[in-house]
Amino acid sequence: MQALKIAATGMSAQQTRVEVISNNLANMSTTGYNARRAEFADLHYQQIARAGTVNAADGTILPTGIQIGLGVRPSSVTVHLAQGALSQTNGDLDLAIEGAGFFEVTLPSGISAFTRDGALKRSADGQIVTSDGYPVVPDITIPSDVRSISINAEGEIYAYFNNRTEPELLGQLTLAGFTNPAGLEAKGGNLFLETSASGPALVGTPGSDGLGVLRQGYLEDSSVDPVREITELIEAQRGYEMNSKVISAADQMLGATTQIR
Repeated sequence: MQALKIAATGMSAQQTRVEVISNNLANMSTTGYNARRAEFADLHYQQIARAGTVNAADGTILPTGIQIGLGVRPSSVTVHLAQGALSQTNGDLDLAIEGAGFFEVTLPSGISAFTRDGALKRSADGQIVTSDGYPVVPDITIPSDVRSISINAEGEIYAYFNNRTEPELLGQLTLAGFTNPAGLEAKGGNLFLETSASGPALVGTPGSDGLGVLRQGYLEDSSVDPVREITELIEAQRGYEMNSKVISAADQMLGATTQIR
């Protein structure tokens, strides 16, 4: 009897689904977070009678055959890329990406990581960094005597000084795009790493080559839909319960078999 093992794979699959949903709900307030979705595929099939085989001496062909499925397995956890709502903060270095693209940052190891979290800060040296202190690419430093800064939609950073009437251009922010952004590897801390599935980073100016534009004074909210997540959580819970009932039923059937005299 394969029912015990089949139902066990079903319970494991629903448990994985609940874990993904739990992570989505836990990050419903995370800046720039995109919801994940667990996807599944059926396992191998036991071919008891193959379709199209000869069934009798007169050449009768089986039209369908007998195939018994052996359960389910997780196939992927896919990132559902969607634009989150923009929340106004009025911060000079709070930047929301409206459209496609990621900010590029440099990790302590020297490799590049990518994020949509635009809650940027100034380091002690005036360098523009992330909330975790990772420098943003390209390296731009804000002088200590700056009165205020302005960042336009194309990523140009202008500084205003008390003793000047005209602003000074400090630098140009860039964005990175990917052929398959869903193939990026989540590192944590709102960071992603490039993989062979995502393809290489295509760096460009905001507003060009399909990249989004920047909105100063805004942050991108999480794209998690709590109502949808709760609905899927109920479905996963019911699926887990039904698979557990299959295990109970299979156990009773095996118990009946052992009591035969």
